[in-house]
Amino acid sequence: MRWSRLQNGFNLIELMVGVSVMALILYFMIPSMGAWMQSSQIRSATESIQGALQLARAEAVQRNTNVELVLTSVAGGGNSTDWLVRCVTPSATCPGTGQVETFIQQRVAREGSPNATVTLNPAMSTIVFSGTGRITPLPAGNITINVGHQKANSCLTDGGDFRCLRLILAPGGQMRMCDPAVTAPNPRAC
Repeated sequence: MRWSRLQNGFNLIELMVGVSVMALILYFMIPSMGAWMQSSQIRSATESIQGALQLARAEAVQRNTNVELVLTSVAGGGNSTDWLVRCVTPSATCPGTGQVETFIQQRVAREGSPNATVTLNPAMSTIVFSGTGRITPLPAGNITINVGHQKANSCLTDGGDFRCLRLILAPGGQMRMCDPAVTAPNPRAC
């Protein structure tokens, strides 16, 4: 048997076929990867706001005082996903406006979701939880916070490519995340 005829490695044709297959895979994968990345930013922003709402409610109950979530960009007339949680009435154990440390926790939009936007009634840009965990003053109905992409008409519901999400906050303080592009009876539907 001639062992000298066995080859180790690839010849040029095998290498070119491998490179062509990889190029085709990348060609078809990159557009959907971009939409997936943007949808991930929207989900990250939505989960961040939901976590902030839960934090504000828990801090209000724990401290037995009013704690507010301020969507800082929306309060200033913008639509970014910045927020901060602070006490309405500052004390030695509860940071708020006018103190050295003015917040319990905060997040800026650059942290994981720079392309996500928030849409809600600007009058609701500050949500206050009482010491019992309920929203105060009691709103007439649910508060709806839509989180989407900064590009107009980019959500699946508008014919776009991105999966936008919605937070629904009940007057009693309960909240849920849902997907406006999904229809009932799916549990993710709004």
